[in-house]
Amino acid sequence: MLILDKIEIIYILINCNNYSCGIMALILIRGENSSKILNAIADIERHANLNIKSKPKVINSELADSIVESILNSPLRSKSNLATAFFVEEDITLSIMQIKTIHPPAHVIVVSDEYDEYGRLENALSGADNLNGYHFSKTRTTELKDYKKDFKTYSRTKP
Repeated sequence: MLILDKIEIIYILINCNNYSCGIMALILIRGENSSKILNAIADIERHANLNIKSKPKVINSELADSIVESILNSPLRSKSNLATAFFVEEDITLSIMQIKTIHPPAHVIVVSDEYDEYGRLENALSGADNLNGYHFSKTRTTELKDYKKDFKTYSRTKP
């Protein structure tokens, strides 16, 4: 059994806000069209191995562009036609590291709670519509399925 001093508990409570202790990260994707955004979401799920917590919401593309310009402190080379945002179960640091390993067809930004734009994006998500065409990825299992077990119930011969 782990026993902590009162000083250690106070330190943990003060230095461990919701987001740095492993709470969900907020991801913003901007792109040219919905197919590129849907492919980027699929890449995030399949190759970056991040678990999407909420359905992606459509965000005003001008708002998304202004948020990205503010975070990067530089003007964008091209404006987006469509933008979406959603939460993932993993924390901010892990999300950034995993997204660095993939090359999606759209601009993907992990918005940290350290930025003022985090609140703007979170407010925009509250009244936004779901992204059309997105379906949650099927859960993966590491178990092997025994197809021979049900062989007699699913006969190939017609009666």
